[in-house]
Amino acid sequence: MGELVYAAKITHVPSMYLSELPGPHFGCRDDAINGHKEISRRCRKLGVDTIVIFDTHWLVNSGYHINNCEHFQGIYSSNELPHFIKDMEYEYDGNPALGDLIAACANEKGIGTQAHQVESLGLEYGTIVPMRYMNEDRQFKVVSIAAWCAWHSLDDSRVFGEAVLEAIEKSDNRVAVFASGSLSHRFNDNTDAGDRIFEISNEFFRQVDYRVLELWQRGEFKTFTDMLHEYAERCVGEGGMHDTAMLLGMLGWDQYGGKVEIISDYFPSSGTGQVNAEFPL
Repeated sequence: MGELVYAAKITHVPSMYLSELPGPHFGCRDDAINGHKEISRRCRKLGVDTIVIFDTHWLVNSGYHINNCEHFQGIYSSNELPHFIKDMEYEYDGNPALGDLIAACANEKGIGTQAHQVESLGLEYGTIVPMRYMNEDRQFKVVSIAAWCAWHSLDDSRVFGEAVLEAIEKSDNRVAVFASGSLSHRFNDNTDAGDRIFEISNEFFRQVDYRVLELWQRGEFKTFTDMLHEYAERCVGEGGMHDTAMLLGMLGWDQYGGKVEIISDYFPSSGTGQVNAEFPL
C-alpha cells in the first residue's frame, strides 16, 4: 500500500542555476536553493522513494501526459532563456510502474492521459532545476507530469490530481508530490528585463500573491479554490496554474485545511512571484 507523505508548491526559476555561476548574480538565489535542500532533507527523513512533479514548463496542447522513462539523462539548454540555463547535465531514475498507474487511474476517471517511455522526450526545467538541488545523488525516482496545459480546464486538472492520489495509494511507493511553478507569472517587459531580475512586474500581482499566501497559511482553501480561476487569469499564473489545481485536487480541493508552511520566503524573479511552501498532510 503506497502513501503520499509530502506535498509542496515549489519554485524552479532559472536564475537558481545562474546563481551557481561566477559573475554578477553569483549567490543571488541561495534562499531558494536552500529551500529545495530543506525539502529534500524532509523527504529523506520521511522515507520518500519517488517524487512526482507537476511541471509547468512542459507545454501540452491535448490530453494529459507523463514522462515515464525508466531512466532520464541529458544535457539541457533552455530555448526560452538560454542565457540563464545552458549545457546543464542531468541524470535521474524513473518509476514507470507508478506513472502507468497514474495514467490508468486518470483514464478511469475520464481524464485522457498517456504515460510515455520515449528516450528522446527530455525533461523540462520545471523538473530539472528542483531535482538538481533535491536529488543530485539520485536518491529519489522521478515521474514528471506536464502541467502547462494550454487548452485544458482547471476542473479536469483537479480530477487528475484525485487520480494521482488514487494511484499513489495503489502503488508500493512512499511519494512526494510537487507543484513546480510560480504564483503570478507576468514577466517584465523586454526593454528593461535585464535590469529588473529581482523586481515584480506589477505591484497588483505582488499584493494578490501575498493575499494568496495568507489564505494558504490560514488553511482557508475554500476561499482560495473559489478564486483560483480568476487568480490564474488576472495574475497570469504560470501554466494556467494547472500544477496548483492538480496539487489541490490531490489534497482534497476546498476540503483541504492544512496550514501551509513557507520554507523559502516569497520573492520576485524577472517579474514573477515565487515561493517554496509545504502543504502539510
